[in-house]
Amino acid sequence: MPTCPKGHASTATDYCDECGAPIGAPASAPRQASKVEATTAEAPAAEATGEPCPECDTPRDGRFCEVCGHDFLAEPSSVPAKAPVKSADQAPDKGAAASPSTPAPKGWRVVVTADRAFHARMQSAPDAEVVPFPAFCPERRFELTGSEMLIGRRSRSRGIEPAIDLAGPPEDAGASHMHALLVATPEGTWTVVDLDSSNGTYLNDDPDPIAANQPVPLADGDRIHVGAFTTLTVQST
Repeated sequence: MPTCPKGHASTATDYCDECGAPIGAPASAPRQASKVEATTAEAPAAEATGEPCPECDTPRDGRFCEVCGHDFLAEPSSVPAKAPVKSADQAPDKGAAASPSTPAPKGWRVVVTADRAFHARMQSAPDAEVVPFPAFCPERRFELTGSEMLIGRRSRSRGIEPAIDLAGPPEDAGASHMHALLVATPEGTWTVVDLDSSNGTYLNDDPDPIAANQPVPLADGDRIHVGAFTTLTVQST
């Protein structure tokens, strides 16, 4: 087995595995000459101390890398350096699914129309006051905002200003000034509350009015009937 000028046994025949000194001088060469050669060979390595190893990024401390044995004086390899491995906290979690986009909150509105079928049903009651069906009643739309919206008829003398005003024209005299209340829920939907109105509040095709002062959940497409001919259709936007 070859021995370098410093006396280290080496499996390599050109440079020492231990210190990197060249192994080329005759075995009988003076010890002092070997030290000079070793010092000359190691000088470039000392000048570049701290250079990162292209294979494992270990700071250089001599000709050969202390971790992987890379020879800093060898010709550059054509093989690209390995990409650094990400730490556990940097690596993406392959098992984690992409977060779905948060759906936008729903908007709600009511569409107010004159409902001939509801008018006929109310007029068929034995004690019903005669209220003619309006000759013209344009569709009106009200966006539901805030926490509650009052349905009724405006009264300046009483200071009543409903958010959904049925004073017209045409005015639905069968609706109370403070007839019903639309109340928003924490879930983003709405309920309707009859405010103990004179003629009651009806939902869809139910022939009986809803209970007074009790919130009733509403869904998209529900129809709220009030007064003598007015229907408010709930719509999700």
